[in-house]
Amino acid sequence: MSAPTYDLGTLHGGLRLPGNKAESTRQAIIEVPLPSQLVLPITQHVGDPAQPVVGIGERVLKGQLLAEPDGTLGAPVHASSSGKVVAIEPWPVSRRHGENAPCIIIECDGKDEAIQRADPPVNFTTLLPEDLLTIILRGGIVGLGGAVFPTAQKLMQARTCTIDHLILNGVECESYISCDDLLMRECTGEIISGAQILMHALQINLCFIAVESDKPEAIRALGEVLGEIQDDRIALKMVPTIYPSGGEDQLVQLVTNLEVPSGGLPSDVGCLVQNVGTAAAIHDWVIGNEPLISRVTTITGDGVASPINVRARIGTTIGDVIELAGGYTDRADQLIIGGPMTGKSVTTDRVPLVKATNCVLVSSHTPSSSPTLPCIRCGDCAAVCPIQLLPQQLYWYACADDEDRMREFGLIDCIECGCCDLVCPSHIPLTADFRVAKGRIRELADEKARAVRARQRFEARNDRLQRELIEREKELTQQKELAQKAGPSAIAEILKRKKAQREEDE
Repeated sequence: MSAPTYDLGTLHGGLRLPGNKAESTRQAIIEVPLPSQLVLPITQHVGDPAQPVVGIGERVLKGQLLAEPDGTLGAPVHASSSGKVVAIEPWPVSRRHGENAPCIIIECDGKDEAIQRADPPVNFTTLLPEDLLTIILRGGIVGLGGAVFPTAQKLMQARTCTIDHLILNGVECESYISCDDLLMRECTGEIISGAQILMHALQINLCFIAVESDKPEAIRALGEVLGEIQDDRIALKMVPTIYPSGGEDQLVQLVTNLEVPSGGLPSDVGCLVQNVGTAAAIHDWVIGNEPLISRVTTITGDGVASPINVRARIGTTIGDVIELAGGYTDRADQLIIGGPMTGKSVTTDRVPLVKATNCVLVSSHTPSSSPTLPCIRCGDCAAVCPIQLLPQQLYWYACADDEDRMREFGLIDCIECGCCDLVCPSHIPLTADFRVAKGRIRELADEKARAVRARQRFEARNDRLQRELIEREKELTQQKELAQKAGPSAIAEILKRKKAQREEDE
């Protein structure tokens, strides 16, 4: 007996993109052999950078803490295997501008020896939610859908709100990416176990697992397991295959018919969204003692010989996993971390897989070099915008650097999905322009905040100086009154004491 599924209508705007996923889903997930070297960026999350707690030359074990967060928002980084720390230095990573970032480099010893967990696993249902959240925090778990927001902090934040729905996001609406599809087929029990742990941490009794309608094998696998465990708190929901239906706000609206307010969060309407991979990682840590040291990643595109899905250790380089996929073909021209719509282009396969790496796309062509033409006000961009913005208007205000109008027309709500770019007949790079404009708005906001703080410091200093002046004048007045009452001898005595005090101070 399988759990029921429901078709939930359509998403405003969006695009029906070619899937290009059949090639990478023909076979099961392949385990990547342990590499000779692991490159682990110390910051693989949104928030404050982590700080290394190991030194060069130190031997580490699989699962050992390498770096811990330095601040209130962050996630620890653990060793993906045993070996020796040979360097802590800048290394190429998959950032949008291609800059290097500090990494811990481990020379693997091939033993894959794991560290003993300090606190042995217990039945999570016997734990208080606060204690369970503390355990999750130590596992280094972040959102594996790409946002990499630290999971424990997201749960803690959610507990300050009224949460009614947990939504597990199994929607892979972007072309080529199929890692979550394979994960739902092969690790179904782990995902559902993770959902139960999350519900206990949140103290709620309703969870939806959302899956696109073009994933029949995943829907069947989830339905069978849900039918076996008979947990009425978890329901399977099928959503339309439209990009970007996997966006958090869009998924909330599709599943619950609730709209996240402008500038708000799903928690504002009683929802918490987590990726299915995140749920499986929570199971692996809370039940299986393994922190987030590996993930499933799609290796695909017409630039690799055999597109596949792999489970790779965090820190394995792109070159190592592409070799497992048969290597490059003579058509390989561009290397993208992520999908074709939102991914980041990199120039070297020395870049390591990190917690955010859901796909490595090797493409045979670079983006279109068609010249940018003037906007013809056709409105195609507005028709496909899933946020129902007016990109053509935002474009004019971005060109004019009109911050007030950009705010008024909702630039802050743009999710940078790229739909407007794809349909623009004038080939205007709208998403890139909006990204730059949002960066400028953030810079202006930071400048205003700094100006406010500077003014507050200036006013506080003036207030202090004014108070000191008043106090000195008051003291002088008191001294004059005292001198007038005491006569010349008292004045001489006061001056003598003051002179002695100055000499002592000197």
